[in-house]
Amino acid sequence: MRFEDKVVIVTGGNSGIGRGIARYFAGEGARLALVGRDGTKGSEVESEIASAGGRAKFFQCDLASEAAAAELVDKVAQWGSLDVVVNNAGVGSRRSGIEGNESPGQRWSKLRGPNLDSTYFVSSYALPVMRDCGGGSIVNISSTATLHGNWGLYGVAKAGVEALTRSLAVEGALFGIRANCVSPGWIATELDEKEPASSTNSSGEWEVPPGVFNRMGTPREIAAAVAFLASHEASFITGQTLVVDGGLSILDYASLSLLKTRGPALFSGKLADTSNQQEPN
Repeated sequence: MRFEDKVVIVTGGNSGIGRGIARYFAGEGARLALVGRDGTKGSEVESEIASAGGRAKFFQCDLASEAAAAELVDKVAQWGSLDVVVNNAGVGSRRSGIEGNESPGQRWSKLRGPNLDSTYFVSSYALPVMRDCGGGSIVNISSTATLHGNWGLYGVAKAGVEALTRSLAVEGALFGIRANCVSPGWIATELDEKEPASSTNSSGEWEVPPGVFNRMGTPREIAAAVAFLASHEASFITGQTLVVDGGLSILDYASLSLLKTRGPALFSGKLADTSNQQEPN
């Protein structure tokens, strides 16, 4: 197992993508520090991992607070090492709590704090601990919202996460610390079950497809990308953002209807040529 006895912090590890990441690392032998604001959900994931034979401890705190981030890292450092930090904590437009009458500063604070500030604070306090342990890996979670202006300040905050990742990579390089980022597209979590971003018709076709595979991604697929970047297999990769979006960012949505009718004329045509296909036995 790639992370046998490694100490791994997963922020926002009590639900959604973070929960999937935590479960994946636990399955790879890691000792986990799960962090989140919801104590009930955190205890559930802690128990879930323990029942599967893994090791996890939940820490309830708001990492938009510098003091809370410093205290968290100090507590985890007492375990004897800190090998991997996954900065997954954050809120999107559906969970930001922004009200229509709030000022620009209040809106910015509600999106910047959980997404960008938390990543900065945890990473900043983790760096010297990882240095003293001989190195390590930071993996931040951004979003394809960085590519789309319609996500407003959330996209701005996540763009900051990607820029911060590059700065951390340079800062940590001399000490054997790598920093990378994973940018998910539409991932099926419990939040999407309650409030789906799009819908499908009776034929299973999406109203607006979330990628070229006609499906959303899974938390486990994001977790696999995170684990790769955190592992020794990615030892020569740092300062990079890996987009894991099922092709969402390469689609030109305005041309989808045209693509359905003229696709064979646009590409090699070999996949569309069915004249030589044999009937199945």
